[in-house]
Amino acid sequence: MGSAGNERQLFEPVTLGPIELKNRFVKAATFEGMSPDNVVSKTLVEFHRKMAAGGVSMTTVSYIAVSPNGMGAPAEIYIHDAAADGLAHIADVVHSEGARIAAQIGHAGAVGALPGKKIMGPSTRRTMMGDKVQAMSIGEIDEVVEQFAAAGAMLRAAGFDSMELHLGHHYLLSSFLSPKWNKRTDEYGGSLDDRARLPIRVLQAVRAAIGPDMALTAKMNMRDGVRGGLEIDDSIGLAQRFEATGTLDAFEFSAGGSQQNQMYMFRGDAPRDEFMQLVPPKFKLGFKLFGRWILPAYPYEPGYFMAMAKRFRVNLRTPIVYLGGVSDLATAQAAVDAGFDYVALGRGLVREPDLINRWRDGSSTTSTCIQCNKCMLSIYTGTRCVLDHPEPLQIEALDLGGTARG
Repeated sequence: MGSAGNERQLFEPVTLGPIELKNRFVKAATFEGMSPDNVVSKTLVEFHRKMAAGGVSMTTVSYIAVSPNGMGAPAEIYIHDAAADGLAHIADVVHSEGARIAAQIGHAGAVGALPGKKIMGPSTRRTMMGDKVQAMSIGEIDEVVEQFAAAGAMLRAAGFDSMELHLGHHYLLSSFLSPKWNKRTDEYGGSLDDRARLPIRVLQAVRAAIGPDMALTAKMNMRDGVRGGLEIDDSIGLAQRFEATGTLDAFEFSAGGSQQNQMYMFRGDAPRDEFMQLVPPKFKLGFKLFGRWILPAYPYEPGYFMAMAKRFRVNLRTPIVYLGGVSDLATAQAAVDAGFDYVALGRGLVREPDLINRWRDGSSTTSTCIQCNKCMLSIYTGTRCVLDHPEPLQIEALDLGGTARG
């Protein structure tokens, strides 16, 4: 970890484990919804090319599931042979713009009840939509570990520089960490050591698969943001256990999630009208009556996760990517002054892919993103700022050597 102080510059080269970054700015993982055939599309390549050309040191392809059952939304990539060539191509394109490329890899678990998907979790229960979550067997747990390792191997072969493991936002590995959803009484539930067992197995398997030349990071919750969920003290303890494995090059901390209380991670306006359009008919009345409790609004303020994240900074030696409310250059500088090693942006870059270049050359100091959060639901029609691009994206297939992909 670097020392705090104004001598730590935002635009200086830094290292992330075994790789060098040209500055401290990282494009955070944001669902793109640009892969209708579950492989890289030409549209997705251009999305990340713009991020790379716009000044970030590394852009993160998101979300890539380890299997079809691990998907959380339609039009996502999942790890299978047909995805390999497109992943190699997008890595080449991003590298040609002088940036690094990462992929966020995960298993969505009970998030996203897609047709044909087996909804799995640590324990049997019902989701808010009434879908049954099936408790995973030991064999299924072993299979998921193997799937994460296979994902690492594919990314390594494709030329990716870094892999972000999704341990947050109520996804499968997050649900194993959470006392709200993990009610197991075997070696995968109960104490912090046992709730951490599956994520630690995944960390170790992935590190073995990617080797020493790729960076490995983990995104995890500081708080689940729901009653009975993971809280900060336990989350710090879990992060210390992950750190002790020696597998990680950095953490990125968030909060809230996709099973309940989505707005806890975003802050700003709650797009209830837009969300209502996607709610199944049988739930529309309930959402109309209780939408403000299902999708509450939390005030947006610059650096809104800073105070929580500082508690992790003082308890960990591993570098940390700061995420949460970086909408101006001053907040980014405050993050590195507080001892965070890198700064991640999501919504601001979705609206302005060249924002980092403009911050660097002094032509801007603030993002034009207004935190309306209407982009949240654009994952179903191609992630974008809907204020600037209201119409659904026309997704173009990627043609590699005459073989259509995308």
